[in-house]
Amino acid sequence: MADGRPNIVFIMTDQQRFDAMGCVNPLVKTPNIDALAKNGIRFSQAVSQCPMCVPSRNSMMFGLYASQTGVRNNGGALLDESRLPAVPLPQLLHDAGYFCAGFGKTHWNNTVKGQPGSRRGFDVRAEGQPRYSVLWEEGAVMMDEEDPEGLQAYYEETKEFGSGEENGAGYIGKVSTLDKVHHRDGFIQKKCLEFLDGYEPDGRPLFLYFSLIKPHAGFNIPPEFEAMYDINDIPDIPSPPWDAEPQTHILSAMRVSPNLYRAHYGRKAVLDGRTKEEKRLTTLRYWANCSFMDDYIGGVLNKLREKGLDKNTLFVFVSDHGEMLGERDGRFSKYCLFESSVRVPLILAGDYLDQTLRGTVDGRCAMLTDIVPTLCRAAGIRPDLRLPGCDLLGEKKHRGGFCEFHGGGGEDTQTAPAWMWRNENYKLIVYRDGTVLDDGEPRGELYDLKNDPHEWFNRFDDPALASVRETMLMELTAHVAQAFAKAPAFGSYKGLSVLEEKK
Repeated sequence: MADGRPNIVFIMTDQQRFDAMGCVNPLVKTPNIDALAKNGIRFSQAVSQCPMCVPSRNSMMFGLYASQTGVRNNGGALLDESRLPAVPLPQLLHDAGYFCAGFGKTHWNNTVKGQPGSRRGFDVRAEGQPRYSVLWEEGAVMMDEEDPEGLQAYYEETKEFGSGEENGAGYIGKVSTLDKVHHRDGFIQKKCLEFLDGYEPDGRPLFLYFSLIKPHAGFNIPPEFEAMYDINDIPDIPSPPWDAEPQTHILSAMRVSPNLYRAHYGRKAVLDGRTKEEKRLTTLRYWANCSFMDDYIGGVLNKLREKGLDKNTLFVFVSDHGEMLGERDGRFSKYCLFESSVRVPLILAGDYLDQTLRGTVDGRCAMLTDIVPTLCRAAGIRPDLRLPGCDLLGEKKHRGGFCEFHGGGGEDTQTAPAWMWRNENYKLIVYRDGTVLDDGEPRGELYDLKNDPHEWFNRFDDPALASVRETMLMELTAHVAQAFAKAPAFGSYKGLSVLEEKK
């Protein structure tokens, strides 16, 4: 670009597990994502900071933890633009001279129905959603404006999938009869490709945000993607050595959250009655959904190459959280701190990276809150000193990965929080019973991830791991205390800036 700074291409999916990529699991067919990994760094231990859409996306875009933004579940939102906890990523880049084009899901929920929310720095915006929703942003092109028949046909095809498309029928799925362009993600890709066709650089570097709605359920898959998989190649979900969820943070949350309880046992009632082959079909359709999204991603990557916009470019590929996909007691969706829910794909790629880093796997404890500091460095922006993240291309590293959990999304009173601290070998979870208003029993979980990757056996009280437990408790306490002392507010900004200048 004219000023030497790289283009930034930010690609995001929704609810894609860390292992739902061919570069991790060869059974999953995602050639375009795999090509990014081959040309970049795959962070194998990356975690979300809150395993549900709205808080995770707010956390990622502001670079703060959910308890720092105040958006702790899917019912949360920051509606007052004059009182944001930090500057969101698109606004940071816009203010630093980037042209910012956003296509697809942000899910900030930063408005009320019937009123447009702020674009928060995007110069161009398009969404695969209806205007009358909390996802409408001022000046954004919405799908119901340009393709109302397509959006209505999509809703008709998925009407039995329930709220969020993730009831039992949504996970069973179906073969879609819609043309790819009439899927909501098809509209998102269409608007992105139209923009790129007409885009002529004006001296400003480009920030391109391309965010897909799936592989989040429901699984209405075009036949060509379902045909990529053989049901005989799909493994069965491992069965735990117990019949019902033991005493864990998710069992405690379900006791006080009717939403979590109903959602889990509603899906379980539908899916428990299915044969092993029928259950494999759910996994097959989830993987096929990942291949479907990979195809949309490939179309955008091809267009960027055609326009020469892949040169001097930093690519980011990420998802907001994972998917349990029937593990444990037939658990689906996210809303817990187990591995398949909190671990996410995270790839940095492109010719912006040093050649020696391309095609590598980095096992550091990476977090989604690391993305803002990393992109600030690339864009020549001094990052907000209050942010808890690290520059993933720098030397500083976290001792562990932090995640917090606050219930299922729409509770009148939030569940008491659960906090996770994780490294490659062990995971610690601390929580209290009851709601956030209770003084419930404090409890803990500790999992040996190397020897118990499914997290079936809680060893919190095991004397053999007492030193591991105490070390991780100290690390978690110190990390959260330091992070929360800096943000969302503190008395003197000068103190931090002076310390930074002395380094």
